[in-house]
This record gives sequence, structure tokens and C-alpha cells, in this order.
Amino acid sequence: MDFAFINKVSPMFFDAALLTLEVFALGLLFSLLIGLFCVAMYFFRLKFIYKFCLIYIEFSRNTPLLIQLFFLYYGLGRLGFHMSSFTCAVLGLSFLGGSYMAESIRAGIDAVKKQQFEAALSLGLNKLQILRYVILPQALGVCMPSLSANTIFLFKETSVVTIIALPDLVNTMTSLNSLTYKTDELLFLLFLSYLLIILPMSLFLSWLEKRLSYA
Repeated sequence: MDFAFINKVSPMFFDAALLTLEVFALGLLFSLLIGLFCVAMYFFRLKFIYKFCLIYIEFSRNTPLLIQLFFLYYGLGRLGFHMSSFTCAVLGLSFLGGSYMAESIRAGIDAVKKQQFEAALSLGLNKLQILRYVILPQALGVCMPSLSANTIFLFKETSVVTIIALPDLVNTMTSLNSLTYKTDELLFLLFLSYLLIILPMSLFLSWLEKRLSYA
């Protein structure tokens, strides 16, 4: 193991990790927003719009992220819609993650007893207030383990964005390996980078699950 080489290229992996985290953070944010929108359509019984949400959820969950990225980066590019690899990566993660988040939150809402909704109605709350103050807080306590798993899954899926030439962790590793052939050292840095990100994230989400379950 060449530790001098590891020390030399570590700053490159640090920059790649920051870029990976930026793509992940934006993808996670938009995934949650998409998921909440789909759930709102389900809760308010807006059947016409919710049918489109169902089509999106099925299409998103049953196609690989790799194919979605190919379509966004190369397919749309051929049609004249050119986007940067960073934009395509964020859109791809958001498109994939939104469907998983929507199904997780919907399952949490379905687990809330119907009497909670009826009691909130008797207090004079409208549907939006009921969703925000009564249903969602209880649903989050139920669906948080699923949301946590989806969050970790979404971060792992960032490894696929290397296919559209985004200089993330995997792309940095493969590029350096083609130049230096220091495979063992680069694989060690790649493994360490993902471990140092995913482990604290997993611990934080586990703590958050416990807090919400006691809330």
C-alpha cells in the first residue's frame, strides 16, 4: 500500500466527495418535495392528478437510474435539450427518489387511524391543516425507517452518475486508476470515502427514527 500516493490524491477524493454530497443533497430535497406532492394528491383525493402520479411512481420504480440518466443526458441531448451532467444527475436522483419517498409517506399516512382525521374535522380544521398538523407528524413516526432506508439507497445510487462524466467519487477513482494503475490504493480511498459518509448518515437517521417514534 503506497501511503504517499494516498496522501497525494486524497484532496481529489475530498473534492469529489463534496460534489457527490451536493448532488445527493439536492436529489434528496427534490425527492421529498415530489413525494409530498404525490401524497398530497392522494390525501386530497384529486384523482385526475393522482393517476399521473401513479403512472410516474410505477415508471420511476421500474426503470434503473442508469437508463434514466442515459435518457436525460444523451437522449434529450440528441433532441436539442442539452443539460450539464450535474443537472442531469440531480434530476435523475430526484426522479428516482421521489417515487420511493411518495410510497413510504403514503404507507405512513395509511397507518394513521381514521379516527384521528375525524377528530380533527370535529375541531374545525380544514384538510390542509389536518394533513400538516395531525396526519403527517404521526405518519412520519411510522414511515421514518422506510424513509431512512430510501435516503441511504439514494446516496448509494450516486455512484451511477459517473456514467454521464460527472467527476464524483467513482469517476475520480476510475480516472486516476487509468492513469496510475494504483488500484488497491484507489479502491481503499473509495471505500473509505463512502464509509465516512454513509456511517454517520446511518447513525443520524437511526437517532432520528428513535426521536420520532417517541414523539
